Amino acid sequence: MTESKEKTAFKPDRYSTVSPYLVVNGASATIDFLAHVFGATELRRFAHPDGVVAHAEVQIGDSVIMMADGVEGWPAVPAHVHVYVEDVDATFTRAVDAGAPPVREPVQTEGETDKRGGVRGPGGIVWWIATKME
Repeated sequence: MTESKEKTAFKPDRYSTVSPYLVVNGASATIDFLAHVFGATELRRFAHPDGVVAHAEVQIGDSVIMMADGVEGWPAVPAHVHVYVEDVDATFTRAVDAGAPPVREPVQTEGETDKRGGVRGPGGIVWWIATKME
């Protein structure tokens, strides 16, 4: 007779195995930007009484991005994040209209299957936006 053991999940439901953790200057503004541009859903946020975000999580599509505000001992660190979207041009325009300076207009480089552009969002993160082209 075999003993049945229920396996405990090693990660929360809806979370991918790997999640970027961004330390930024302006986590609240970054969360608002991600909601506006990518339709991100805020999953949770823990802030100090002064508003500094100690930890937050947002979901974009099937991915979770974690973040916090930079503080003494844990400074903000520049990062690049790549996001696939249904319409790179519309998403890029929405990001620029939200105040994100363009890094590169969306283009499809010869030999690549993606059309990709980039913007610098709040907190200094560069968001690369791409759509796989047929």
